[in-house]
Amino acid sequence: MECGTCRIRLIGQENFVKFPCPSCGEFTVVRCSRCKRLSNRYTCPKCGFEGP
Repeated sequence: MECGTCRIRLIGQENFVKFPCPSCGEFTVVRCSRCKRLSNRYTCPKCGFEGP
């Protein structure tokens, strides 16, 4: 598993989040704690939704 924004591997990491895309709900967004804290943007590959 890897962060959808920075692509860092999350095995053994803490404080990452997984949630369904807020727009389509068909893709699981995975974000590391750093990208979450810095509000780095992510894009859903299914519907193109961009979130902070």
